[in-house]
Amino acid sequence: MKFRISKENFLAGLAQVQNVVAARTTLPILSNVLLEAEDGILRLTTTDLDVGVTVTVDAEVEKGGASTLPVRRLASIIKELPTSEIDVSIDGDNTASITAGPSFFKILGLSDEEFPPLPDFEDAKEFTVPKSVLRDGLKKTSYAISTDETRYVLNGIFCSFKGQAMTLVATDGRRLAMMDHELEFPESSEIEVIIPTKAVNELGRLLAGEGDVTIRIGESQIAFDLDRSFLISKLIEGNYPNFRQVIPGEAKQRITVDRETLQKIVGRVALLTNEKSNSVKLVFAEDNIDITANSPDVGEANESLPVNYKGPQLTIAFNPEFLMAPLRNLDSDEIHIDLIDEMSPGVIKNNSSFLYVIMPMRVSS
Repeated sequence: MKFRISKENFLAGLAQVQNVVAARTTLPILSNVLLEAEDGILRLTTTDLDVGVTVTVDAEVEKGGASTLPVRRLASIIKELPTSEIDVSIDGDNTASITAGPSFFKILGLSDEEFPPLPDFEDAKEFTVPKSVLRDGLKKTSYAISTDETRYVLNGIFCSFKGQAMTLVATDGRRLAMMDHELEFPESSEIEVIIPTKAVNELGRLLAGEGDVTIRIGESQIAFDLDRSFLISKLIEGNYPNFRQVIPGEAKQRITVDRETLQKIVGRVALLTNEKSNSVKLVFAEDNIDITANSPDVGEANESLPVNYKGPQLTIAFNPEFLMAPLRNLDSDEIHIDLIDEMSPGVIKNNSSFLYVIMPMRVSS
């Protein structure tokens, strides 16, 4: 196996696949990247047996073949090489010789036959989604994924293809982010799955640029085909909770605010919170919101935000990080805060199919 490749292409490919590899693994082959060279391309694949990523980059292939090399060591070497063109040859014993100008490295690899094969998706349900829609949907929901491993069904994004729509939902029990996108597919393809956090993070790295993503869903696995990259992942087994029942009914008050201004004010006021009193209080009065934080052992902060509000005075407290997370990840200028009363969840919306539910915090007056 022998090929010449630009440093830029090799590094880009390695960067996209190396995050899948665990820092410690009991199987040495899982620390390696599978390299397959043929017809002007180099294909790089890594897996941890739960998630697998394949990326294709251009290369001048003199002699085709396949082998595996330790991915982190390989990436470290390529990064430091002094020239933009790199020559790689791998012999029958899976020993790689890497030459770049005056630099020469020899790395010991393992046979490609040891590398676990990625599953095929022959009888899978298939959906085509614009990259921009999936990228936007993950950005607007993934921050609400639970990190509590005892509630494993919440450790991912719930993805539903039903009623001619793709719905993405993430929740940790204290907040919920949801986005819908209209999508045409046959009724026989309707399905609901939970995509684990690691796959969501890897997918976020691969979803650059324009074009479409082909999503294939099998019995227990999901695949995302992005033209020059391909991601597969096991799905989380179990039943996702009925998230629709936590979405409050019709709001009594709707307050429209500038998204960026609110985010900055909450960020400033939150500087005066601590672990014991990790909440900011929003006091809605006529044409104004007072945003305050009060920590007995730290101090207090208060800032007012003029708004168009004519309802009764309302005081509601939220975790500041939970309040800022959607504001950070939306791109609309204005958002709407929908409220029923001081004890009911608040809802943040914009003029799209996005919705965010945030539970209020109990605080002493």
